[in-house]
Amino acid sequence: MDAVTLARWQFGITTVYHFFFVPLTLGLVILVATMQSMYYRTNDEIYNKMTKFWGKLFVINFAMGVATGIVQEFQFGMNWSEYSRFVGDIFGAPLAMEALMAFFLESVFLGLWLFGEEKLSKGVHLLAIWLVAFGSTMSAFWILVANSFMQQPVGYVLRNGRAEMTDFFALVTNPHVFLQFPHVIFSGLTTGAFFVLAISSYHLLKGGDNVELFRRSFRIGIVAAVIGTLAVGLFGDAQGKHLIVAQPMKMAAAEALWETEDPADLALFAIINEAEQRNSLEVEVPYLLSFMSYNKFSGQVKGLKQLQAEYEKQYGPGNYIPPVTISFWTFRTMVGIGTLLIGLALLGAFLEWRGRLEQTPLYLKGMVGSFILPYVANSSGWLLTELGRQPWIVFGLQRTSEAVSPNVTPAMLLTSLIGFTVLYGALMVADVYLLVKFARFPKFPGLSV
Repeated sequence: MDAVTLARWQFGITTVYHFFFVPLTLGLVILVATMQSMYYRTNDEIYNKMTKFWGKLFVINFAMGVATGIVQEFQFGMNWSEYSRFVGDIFGAPLAMEALMAFFLESVFLGLWLFGEEKLSKGVHLLAIWLVAFGSTMSAFWILVANSFMQQPVGYVLRNGRAEMTDFFALVTNPHVFLQFPHVIFSGLTTGAFFVLAISSYHLLKGGDNVELFRRSFRIGIVAAVIGTLAVGLFGDAQGKHLIVAQPMKMAAAEALWETEDPADLALFAIINEAEQRNSLEVEVPYLLSFMSYNKFSGQVKGLKQLQAEYEKQYGPGNYIPPVTISFWTFRTMVGIGTLLIGLALLGAFLEWRGRLEQTPLYLKGMVGSFILPYVANSSGWLLTELGRQPWIVFGLQRTSEAVSPNVTPAMLLTSLIGFTVLYGALMVADVYLLVKFARFPKFPGLSV
């Protein structure tokens, strides 16, 4: 493999590992803060135990997320120095804000929350966990500001072979941010909710002394699951409509749409022949793609071949079609799992409302394994987001092949790729072991692990 391919594999693997932890951090901290708020309001000791139990699992996940995330920023300078040189003036600003405004905020107040339980008043201790939640959310915001510039560049000028920021306000109000950010936040809430639901279902089936604790945890989790899944679907639909205009090639690849159609049919299933630029077999729903794009059963959706010709005229010779097969199936994996999660959340809410939850063991057994579904959907979404943008690292401005460090050899990249994969694999095993250990055998002496 060449240096570009290996650098992409390394960043992709470390990103997927890191993003295994991020959504759970975003969602679980909100649920923990909610539980502690209930304790503050009612002074009911069960809510205090809930806070400590789920708080321990949050801390384990948070620590692993920090460990895996730091490596990514070093890769910008080491493996992608041409990218950093070209866009560093812009990309570096939100990353700096993320570290100074968000990460330090959540880290400091997480420390106060962990070790100040006996030293702070109940109100201040509660404020600490909500500030951790705010910091985590702001961290996601600044990261997505940086990523949104890569998807839809705004507020810049090209000068001396580099992109320079001209409007910071335009950067933070990028239309892409205000669709991608809530989509990610509610995906995190969904991940945290199904994490709580899965463990609560296990303990409700198992029985024991803490059944009431997990019964209440399930109630909080199912409310969050309904809100999270419906909001993810809403913002995901809006994001898709935006991409039809901002990144039509990505959406054409996600639909394996080779020829322009008006109205456009939605392919539920396709056998894709990328070499011949056609689909060997399709199962379609007439007019549905136009409806998804424009909220009406008519409207032109450009195909990959037409967009390729347009891009060649605009950007010069080259192949501007991203990997179609993986874009097509990651999109369907994300949407399919999202639809299933909505169904599970609504069914759980109905059973809880009717008082039949614990009399439906089949549902509870299914929910024990449901926690993995948001992880698969989240990873599929990010693969589509990043691979569907190819061959661009910054859409319309810099190609991925132009961004790699010129002095990094394939041997160096292969060695570090293997090292990171093994190390992150070990961290993943440790994380899963600790989460399973503390999830199966609840202990409530304090917050620190």
